[in-house]
Amino acid sequence: MTDRPQQRTPNRQLAAFIAEAGFSNAGLARRVDQLGLEHGLDLRYDKTSVTRWLRGQQPRGTTPALIAEVFSRRLGRRLSAQDLGLDACGPVYAGLEFAASPAEAVDIVSGLWRKDSGSHAELRKIAFTPASLVVPSRDWLIGRPDDKVARSTESAPAAPPAETAARPPVRGRPLVPRQRQTAPTEPGQKVTAGDIAALRSVGELFRTLDQAYGGGHARQALVRYLEHEAEPMLRGSYGETTGRRLFAAVADLTRLAGWTSYDIAAHGLAQRYFVQALRLSQAAGDRHYGAYVLLTMSRQAVYLGHGREAVQLARVAQQGAGSSPPPVVQALLHAVEARGHAVMGEVRACTASLARAERALEQAKPGDEVPHWARFFDEAQLADDFGHCHRDLQQYRAAAQHAERSLQLRAVGYARSRLFCRVVLASARLGLGELDQACVLGAEAAAQAAEMRSTRAAEYVREFERRLEPYKDTAAVRSFRERVSVLN
Repeated sequence: MTDRPQQRTPNRQLAAFIAEAGFSNAGLARRVDQLGLEHGLDLRYDKTSVTRWLRGQQPRGTTPALIAEVFSRRLGRRLSAQDLGLDACGPVYAGLEFAASPAEAVDIVSGLWRKDSGSHAELRKIAFTPASLVVPSRDWLIGRPDDKVARSTESAPAAPPAETAARPPVRGRPLVPRQRQTAPTEPGQKVTAGDIAALRSVGELFRTLDQAYGGGHARQALVRYLEHEAEPMLRGSYGETTGRRLFAAVADLTRLAGWTSYDIAAHGLAQRYFVQALRLSQAAGDRHYGAYVLLTMSRQAVYLGHGREAVQLARVAQQGAGSSPPPVVQALLHAVEARGHAVMGEVRACTASLARAERALEQAKPGDEVPHWARFFDEAQLADDFGHCHRDLQQYRAAAQHAERSLQLRAVGYARSRLFCRVVLASARLGLGELDQACVLGAEAAAQAAEMRSTRAAEYVREFERRLEPYKDTAAVRSFRERVSVLN
């Protein structure tokens, strides 16, 4: 990686910190490279690179924040790139930080909301990085609960200035530069139970729109709502009980913003929203919801083919949820782990996880208290997960049986889930040699996908089309392609 040959004034600040930390030039370079790997970066700095930095060259991209993080860890105090005499970095890896405090979490997530707009679309181009799943999930698992989230009228700071160049990175990691404050906060604005109820209602509305029409339908409206309504609440005034409920509601909306981003294939952005939802759930003191966020991250990893990471996330979620989640939540935890095993072709481990999920769901009783976010997980969803797993394991007869059952049980409002299941059934029929029926089912799914703003839905159909390639000269496939071609 080449650095910018800008100023040539020796960087005495960096030299002083190297001496304080007791680093050699090679030792500092090695630690920066190692930290870069945590973020999926192959940097390859060496002692000569550090010599150039000391002579005044500025490292590129996110490296200044990585250097600051190395020193922060070594010296036990938070340092920014500017403290080291380095330029602030761009927001290339912004949002992957697991903040040290609720206040820092608010700064990070609100920066994401502001940058996620039509005029600042660079975040949507950032790649998903599997290596960056490790640190936030670990920090959530071993992190201590936040002692205090309350904010009083006296403690609420004034609204941020209209324009600032950049905020110092949290714990030395890169953050989104603070841009124009589009929704000025009111110092001391009191948050009420009605405000939180409104956040919950908005969440249900956007969830319904997402399931029926796809994540691209109203995603930007959700993000703007978070920016203009949720951020002023987070920066307002509230006691401990109200504050925990506020963080819980905003965590739920932020996870949904990530889910809708995932559905339109903005995978790097979705990953960042999930990490921030995880941190907000910690501020809420809700370990079960934090586990659910990790399961959401696991499902994204499954979709992208990262089975090992998917299983790890599901197991961290199980460990973090403890021994007393409701049976429905237990079933969800095991079903998601099964999906990761299936992607890797691990038949025995997948079968064991599915069996645990089935037993847990059988223990659920009518009238059990179930978190609102877990109510979707029922017999239809479990059958759906069974169908996906058996399809991935090429056990097509079982896949078809479970997919058919899911479609029979699933409510029509879950249009996208029904579409996915129909494609699974089509793939299973194809695997069983039932080409005509497979093509009929695939065409039905393609027609549904054309009515949605969902990249995932379109990709499910494309993946099925790839499975048809060996049969491209048959009448059934030609008919299928004719029906699909008119939809584009």
